[in-house]
Amino acid sequence: MSVTVLGIDIAKQKFDAALLVDGKTKHKACKNSAEGFETLMVWLEKQGIQKVHACLEATGNYGEDLAIYLHEAGHIVSIVNPARIKGFGQSELIRTKTDKIDAALIGRFCLAMKPGPWIPPSPEIRSLRALVRRVDSLIDMRSQEKNRISTAHESVIFFDQRTYRLFESRN
Repeated sequence: MSVTVLGIDIAKQKFDAALLVDGKTKHKACKNSAEGFETLMVWLEKQGIQKVHACLEATGNYGEDLAIYLHEAGHIVSIVNPARIKGFGQSELIRTKTDKIDAALIGRFCLAMKPGPWIPPSPEIRSLRALVRRVDSLIDMRSQEKNRISTAHESVIFFDQRTYRLFESRN
């Protein structure tokens, strides 16, 4: 059974998929949600595709759920450093940048470079990463509140100081 390439350009709310079949590219845009993942699977089935090598850029959280979904469905998934895709695009002299074009570029990159398969992190690692991201976010919020105090208008300084103290009391 041959494997077909699926390039995916992922964003917070949606993703664009480019299916490379017989020298042609077919496109599909879906919501970046469980509903959108199902829509993609139905579309692939309608195209007569049983297995894909899906390739997407490493974009933090946005693509992880889709990558896990595809991996668990038995597809090959590659998550690639965006700099590699950008370099590949420059080699093709691509100047126009849209989600649809990016998805096709990622697909062509996958076809040409054959990146290795991605293995999803364990649920424990995913949980730890989420906790670390949350702590980092809270630390950033504490800094923002501290910085606001020095420039706050007198009518809101009490609230800024109180919010900052909430962060400080948790240390």
